[in-house]
Amino acid sequence: MQTMISEIAAHDGETVTLKGWLYNARSGGKIRFLLLRDGTGTIQCVASRADVGEETFELIDTLTQESSIVVTGVARADKRAPGGFELDVKHLELIGRADEYPISLKEHGTAFLMENRHLWVRSRRQVAILRLRHEIIRAIRDFFDNRGFTLYDTPIFTPSACEGTSTLFETEYFGEKAYLAQSGQLYAESGAMALGKVYCFGPTFRAEKSKTRRHLIEFWMVEPEVAYLDLEGDMELAEDFISYIIERVLENRQEELKTIERDTAPLEKIKKPFPRITYTECVDIIKKAGHPIEWGDDFGGDEETVVSSQFDAPVMVHRFPAEIKAFYMKSDPEDERLALGFDMLAPEGKGEIIGGGQREDDYDTLVKKIKAHNLPLEAFNWYLDLRKYGTVPHAGFGLGLERTVGWICGLPHVRETIPFPRMLHRMKP
Repeated sequence: MQTMISEIAAHDGETVTLKGWLYNARSGGKIRFLLLRDGTGTIQCVASRADVGEETFELIDTLTQESSIVVTGVARADKRAPGGFELDVKHLELIGRADEYPISLKEHGTAFLMENRHLWVRSRRQVAILRLRHEIIRAIRDFFDNRGFTLYDTPIFTPSACEGTSTLFETEYFGEKAYLAQSGQLYAESGAMALGKVYCFGPTFRAEKSKTRRHLIEFWMVEPEVAYLDLEGDMELAEDFISYIIERVLENRQEELKTIERDTAPLEKIKKPFPRITYTECVDIIKKAGHPIEWGDDFGGDEETVVSSQFDAPVMVHRFPAEIKAFYMKSDPEDERLALGFDMLAPEGKGEIIGGGQREDDYDTLVKKIKAHNLPLEAFNWYLDLRKYGTVPHAGFGLGLERTVGWICGLPHVRETIPFPRMLHRMKP
């Protein structure tokens, strides 16, 4: 029976069979040291001529990096070994000899690694990042599932856009024009009116010609929508959400954080309540830092970095100018120039990870806003129905998974946060 390397501690002193790939090998006179990986971890396998026999011992010397092998031996604890255990090899079977592996253990340039992304994901660092991504996804689902939310699957093909079509991928849909979804929000709002609390979670697509460390063309987003929720409640939900994700990662993924050499001190400092400041206060902070900005300008990556660098925890910036926000954002009744929306900026200069706010719930006001944004009214008839039949105050937000993974992992670029990143000039492999 196969044993996984991650389970090896439960088999101290037992004979086990491991199936995996040769990560590295070295010679020590009459002993060979094989570093085996199986996707759950790595372990050093020690083979002697006396234990494995002449034929197998000679076979070991011919093994290449990433050759697939099955190893049987006795597991034993050894504090000096990676992971605290070694395997004394008794039998080794070669399943497939690998050709000369293009990614050696030396340093390689980013362009080369991206061309070989399908192989790069096997490296210890990339495996650790993808396991952290998996933990974050599990935490996202658990958070909403445990709070009574219902998963609400929204379409990828849409006949209209949330915020205009300038950044959407257009496609043909049996003679009609369609777009790849940039958000599931509008559809999720219908779910909130049916089920009270919902969330959608899936891939989204934005045809932005942005070549920055924070942008991907295809990325994953989770979007909760809640009936009878206002802006304050929305920000509280986002605050609880991020706190939960951080707690889960710190509790369950210490080994992966060590592998990627992530300094966890900044993450450990993150406690509720998060700081909240207005857009107007942000403009003052940015000006004092020497960046040119005027009230009414939207924030770019540089501006977000300036603001987020001022805080040890995620900061929530609220009440942006209505002119720079989407048509569905409700205006502040105390100042019509402002929208009841917020962005959450991650610390350590990472910038926006969440954007959300309270939705416009008045039918006539929403019609005016759709027209003011030069959007086709007929494309939103179904959306307007939500205001005609039982309208209520409601709010939600969207969290970009890859930006969140990048921040938690301390990565300089989002390209390592997803198995196959799609960027402005990259669609392969």
